[in-house]
Amino acid sequence: MIYPQSFARGALFILGSEFLLAVMSAVVKTAADGLPNEVIVFFRNVFGLLALTPLLLRAGWGGLRTRVFHLHLARGLCGVTAMYCFFYAIGHIKLADAMLLKLTTPIFIPFVAYFWLRERLPNLARAALLVGFVGVLLIIKPGFDLEWVMLIALAGSVMAALAKVTIRKLSMTEPAVRVVFYFAAIAAVVSAIPMLWAWQTPTASQWALLMAIGPLATLAQLCMTRGYASAPAAQVGIFTYSSVLFGAALGWLFWEEWWDLFSVGGTMLIAVAGAMALRSQQVDIPDEGIAWEAGAVPGPGRPAARSDHL
Repeated sequence: MIYPQSFARGALFILGSEFLLAVMSAVVKTAADGLPNEVIVFFRNVFGLLALTPLLLRAGWGGLRTRVFHLHLARGLCGVTAMYCFFYAIGHIKLADAMLLKLTTPIFIPFVAYFWLRERLPNLARAALLVGFVGVLLIIKPGFDLEWVMLIALAGSVMAALAKVTIRKLSMTEPAVRVVFYFAAIAAVVSAIPMLWAWQTPTASQWALLMAIGPLATLAQLCMTRGYASAPAAQVGIFTYSSVLFGAALGWLFWEEWWDLFSVGGTMLIAVAGAMALRSQQVDIPDEGIAWEAGAVPGPGRPAARSDHL
């Protein structure tokens, strides 16, 4: 389906998506106060899979047959590992810092694509990594009050970059519904294993939190998909950093979290680096191909939609 192009509509959908993502992260942080990370990740995947049921029924089970299950498996393992890292970080550091470090993923994507798909590595992408690295240093403050959990969040960003490049590989032959289904199914099965030895029976209020995480993530994904289908990623991609502002507001409101000047400076540098990385992909990828990372709705010449919103 081709949506009418509108910068304002695209920006609003991206802002809505990032707000929902921030709310979901706040719910994860609240749940992490009393539940193990393994339980939270498992139920996020289970309820996320259930939320996809109408889409799967419409597509039909015949559309799930694949000849590249190994790529789906690689994408699922990388994606669920990133989810463990991010959810753990959300529960142990400032909400805005965790969301900001998650947004370093676009900086790593060109390098993963270079080493795996042998794509050319533009000078702009190299510069983006350098700028982003300085920004990350300001956030994690090594030698001052370094929180090692931030390194776990960065590891999650690298795993997410691997997952997204795998999606690019899959998009050459696989429709969006198939990519979304296999990720949800593989993530649910894989996350069930550590959940068994970390099981803790949730309370009634914790069940409500767990049931909200999956649908919030799915709705955020749908809004992002519509946003990137309404306007080019190069125009509206910068609005993804609004999740940091939403996260900072929620962190201040519910946990009295405050930012220092280092965090503000790091945020600005990482936002600049992300824009540079996005621009470097736009230069090397045709307009209808850049959507693999951004999440545009698939159509003729368009790859699978982004499906790894946490």
